[in-house]
Amino acid sequence: MPISQWEQAAVERYAEAHTTPDPPLLNQLVRETHLKTTMPRMLSGPLQGALLSLLTRLIRPTKILEIGTFTGYSALCLAQGLAPEGKLITIDCNEETSEIARRYFAQAGLADKINILLGDAAQILPTLNEVFDLVYIDADKRRNADYYQMVLPKVRPEGLILIDNVLWSGKVLSPDPTDKDTAAIVAFNRMVQEDSRVKNLLLPIRDGLMIVQKL
Repeated sequence: MPISQWEQAAVERYAEAHTTPDPPLLNQLVRETHLKTTMPRMLSGPLQGALLSLLTRLIRPTKILEIGTFTGYSALCLAQGLAPEGKLITIDCNEETSEIARRYFAQAGLADKINILLGDAAQILPTLNEVFDLVYIDADKRRNADYYQMVLPKVRPEGLILIDNVLWSGKVLSPDPTDKDTAAIVAFNRMVQEDSRVKNLLLPIRDGLMIVQKL
């Protein structure tokens, strides 16, 4: 039987209670994000953050690309699994939230490993002549398909692309979505499902996380 929204929230709280908690620095960042930004719900959250950390610790990437920095929570989670010589590039167009991220990267001792690029990701991506082990996309949902097509050639074989918010608060279940964000996410999910170049797994964690492995 489908569970209610209240039951789903209780299940998520139970899962968080049985997951290794965030380190103090991430807790501090979460508090500051709630105090200083108007959309703190854009944070990945502890369950998803723990998953990002676990994935990177498993594959030990040397090069990570993130599209959508916000205040740096997800980048800090991803960086926990970087190889000793690893680097993370994160792209965002918001200078104010990126400055918060920059401070926390320095406090974490990762200022030399995480490089913030300010600007439009669609313009920056073609300039990156890198091969990435992992890409995390958490930005403008209407441009997910564009970002995906731009980064897939830059991902090594068997590398990963992670895309956040692919369930969009359950709105993707609408048989005829009318808002542009939902319609774009539905089309994107269908595109990935039909892409013969990859294998994919849509996890119903938080707001939906699509995990794509390049073949």
